[in-house]
Amino acid sequence: MSPSLFVISGRDQGAKFELEDGMMGLGRDSSNFIQVHDTEVSRRHAEIRREGQFYTVIDLDSSNGTYVNGNRVERHTLASGDRLQVGSTLILFTDPGDSPSEDLSDKIDIVLRSHTSDNSRIVRSMSQEEGSAIFQEPLAPPRGARLDHARSNLQIMYRTTLAVSHTQDIDQLLTRIMQLIFDWVEADRGCVMLMNEETKQLEPKVHHHRQGIATDGKLVISRTILDRVTHSGEGVRTSDARDDDRWTPAVSILKMGVREAICVPMQGRYGMVGVIYIDTSLSPQNIVQEGVAQRFTDEHLKLMIAIAHQAALAVEDTRYHQAMVQAERLAAVGQTIATLSHHIKNILQGIRGGSYLIEMGLSAHDEAVVRKGWGMVERNQNKISSLVMDMLTFSKEREPEPVAGDLNVTVAEVIELMQTRANELDVALDWHGAPDMPQTLFDPEAIHRAVLNVVTNALDACEKQPEGRVTVSTVYLPNDKLLQIIVQDNGVGIPAEDMEKIFTIFVSQKGNRGTGLGLPVSQKILKEHGGRIRVESQAGAGSRFILELPAVAPDASGSDEALQVDTMH
Repeated sequence: MSPSLFVISGRDQGAKFELEDGMMGLGRDSSNFIQVHDTEVSRRHAEIRREGQFYTVIDLDSSNGTYVNGNRVERHTLASGDRLQVGSTLILFTDPGDSPSEDLSDKIDIVLRSHTSDNSRIVRSMSQEEGSAIFQEPLAPPRGARLDHARSNLQIMYRTTLAVSHTQDIDQLLTRIMQLIFDWVEADRGCVMLMNEETKQLEPKVHHHRQGIATDGKLVISRTILDRVTHSGEGVRTSDARDDDRWTPAVSILKMGVREAICVPMQGRYGMVGVIYIDTSLSPQNIVQEGVAQRFTDEHLKLMIAIAHQAALAVEDTRYHQAMVQAERLAAVGQTIATLSHHIKNILQGIRGGSYLIEMGLSAHDEAVVRKGWGMVERNQNKISSLVMDMLTFSKEREPEPVAGDLNVTVAEVIELMQTRANELDVALDWHGAPDMPQTLFDPEAIHRAVLNVVTNALDACEKQPEGRVTVSTVYLPNDKLLQIIVQDNGVGIPAEDMEKIFTIFVSQKGNRGTGLGLPVSQKILKEHGGRIRVESQAGAGSRFILELPAVAPDASGSDEALQVDTMH
């Protein structure tokens, strides 16, 4: 594998650029080797240069700058794992040689500091490093009925890791994380907000509340707190209560209640992906009965920071996986289009040549020329029909539609159809049907197509062979409960190094004449029947294809028991 740039976020997510020697432009203009469709990127934004064994990124006085690992650079030598940021596009540099969501806008409200309902103040902030200390020291004695069930920090993080490792869907992942948080922390309401990769704004993705908590009003979150968390990367614990002794369970508190909150950043490998917010609100009745009790502590803040970090890593991994899948799909689509376009172009050229002969024969009133042209058109028409049928068969999963039939009859129809082709190639086509072949259940149309593809390949393999011969036979094996269709030829054979590739889509041993679809389609049809294709071949000595499928009796009760009949005559 060569060094590459992989777009992990932005409009071109999933795009991959294999780096070459020399200078490679990066920017919005189509002339760049690395083109990104990002309006925040300059037309000629930066250059990637190979300098000895390393690659260097050089900013070309771009409008918004070039960043590596969050730091603005003019020139930087890249190391495997570096994160290159241009505009809103985040790109991962790797060098192998080096080392559907619910709309929550009506449930969550982000308010400015001046908002009358926002009386909170930060009572503690904590960095990612400080939060990680939860793994070096035990939790304080559990407080509250729910925290009594928490066994240990390690156990909590183990359960979090299990949750994130078993989920590929981001919405399901965040919902599970929020449920686990409410199992461990005595919170009343909470939400998870993710950073929109294009707008860089926080958007609510998951909302949760404890049973018995009124959900009529919106969950009000302070914009000041969110800005503090996203800009500093620190988790904060806030409270509406005052440390002043004069703030006792009095009228002003009874009107508003006391609210505590924890807001922590979801800090991943490549940056911040969002925040997790939880809060609790004491009702006036609880204040009178219990006093102004503190529910959240620094230990809860540490726990939330650790959980948010795990969730962020999971979100990044899921997005990276989605980008990889998208890249593979784009590559597969591109390969498919290129291959099929090539085959269709060749077929159209054949049709065009036949049409030219027909037109010329009609002008000259020469029936022989017209017939020759029509023969070319008909052959190429059959080719494109076969190509379309193979594409349809391979592109979708289907269940066979078995009916009671005689396998000999189906194979004989293939032989009759291909006899003209064999005569054109001057290849002998022999057919031997099993005399004891019983009635069995199979999909005649599908098996016809599978046998047709294999026989076509066998005839083509014998085209330039002296005394070319293809022998097709059927065998019934009652003891093994199997049916076999054997196609043997004395053609060019298959080299040993190519044997593993013959069932790979778009890989053909026939050059421009083959589509690379025939054998993969036949193999797929046999597998759908519960069978297989075995191949025996030697370069220069011919090939033997054995198509096997279960012998299933046409039982009136609808069961699929294998056929068992007396074959003695």
